Amino acid sequence: MSIWQELEHKYFMNTVERVPVTLVRGQGARVWDEDGREYLDFVGGWGVNSLGHCAPVVAEAVVEQVHTLIQTSNQFYTIPQIRLAELLLQNSCLDKVFFCNSGAEANEGAAKLARRYGERYLGGAYEIITAAGSFHGRTLAMVAATGQPKFQQLYIPLPSGFVNVEYNNIEAIKTATTGQTCAVMLEPVQGEGGVNLPDESYLMAVRAWCYQKGILLILDEIQTGLGRIGTLFGYEQYGIEPDIMTLAKGLASGVPIGAILAKDRASVFVPGEHGSTFGGNPLACATGYATLKFVIDNDIAGNANRVGQYLIDGLKNLRDKFQFITDVRGRGLLVAVEFSQDIAQSVLMACLARGLLVNRLKPNALRFMPPLIIGEGEVDEALAILDKTLSNI
Repeated sequence: MSIWQELEHKYFMNTVERVPVTLVRGQGARVWDEDGREYLDFVGGWGVNSLGHCAPVVAEAVVEQVHTLIQTSNQFYTIPQIRLAELLLQNSCLDKVFFCNSGAEANEGAAKLARRYGERYLGGAYEIITAAGSFHGRTLAMVAATGQPKFQQLYIPLPSGFVNVEYNNIEAIKTATTGQTCAVMLEPVQGEGGVNLPDESYLMAVRAWCYQKGILLILDEIQTGLGRIGTLFGYEQYGIEPDIMTLAKGLASGVPIGAILAKDRASVFVPGEHGSTFGGNPLACATGYATLKFVIDNDIAGNANRVGQYLIDGLKNLRDKFQFITDVRGRGLLVAVEFSQDIAQSVLMACLARGLLVNRLKPNALRFMPPLIIGEGEVDEALAILDKTLSNI
């Protein structure tokens, strides 16, 4: 254990099981530890480093903005915030935006917005239906929204107003809908819950039901948005449009930012009803603008689609070779491998020893979320390491 890891144990709250490596530098899809050892990064900051580590366009935007204006408050207009808002809305189906600091904060704000809509138009309806296996953040309300008991049990009583139902089951949503329902909140692909893909007809059926009942559809695109699954936004792959959408993770390729986007009819906040001190500050928005413009101008979503399929095909070849791989699933560069036994941690540590960083999704599953600029050569390198690792499990 290095001195830095000893100090972490001394000073930090014990909230995460860290992998025993201290990273000090990154470039593209690679990082280096304090001893100078190189790793291929298929964790990508948990899907945050969309353009890789220290992308020139990101670094340049940060440096320029740091020397210009870092923080004011939302009492004033700032140009980077307006530029990012315009670019997001011109390239999505939504009409208005609010900037915040994280995915959890974006989802919390989306829930508030839906409740405000329910108060104004649905006779005070306040309940939001979410799906089992979902993950919407770690604030107390979003723990209640998250459809995973393991995140909820230690924090009972949870805030009321969230109804968890079976995932990928439109009838479960219909049954749960009452006069108190104001919205349904779903991920286009469940990321943390297992990289779970819905049936092709599921989201379209949910969209139709929300229209029929006059309730809102919220899409949590914290993990699927900004090109991660092969299109700029996940909703584009399912032939629907949400009333509200949340973004974060890859929006500024490492600089903290979140966003709530809404259709005009769902944008019901008035001054004083929501806000954020740091949300939409010039530094985060300038970096978000540079990131998003690069993603759009260089078809980064298309690269994620092509290279993601190449990764999935390679993992399926490994599944054919190793019988203990039971499933390979994903879209774009959000991919999971599932095993017949609880060996994910052992595989992770063995990959680490060979210079590959992966994410343990469950005791029996790994998740791959490399930067969206990854190439086939780097995928080949990762697959070779994984092949050697699995051959010795």
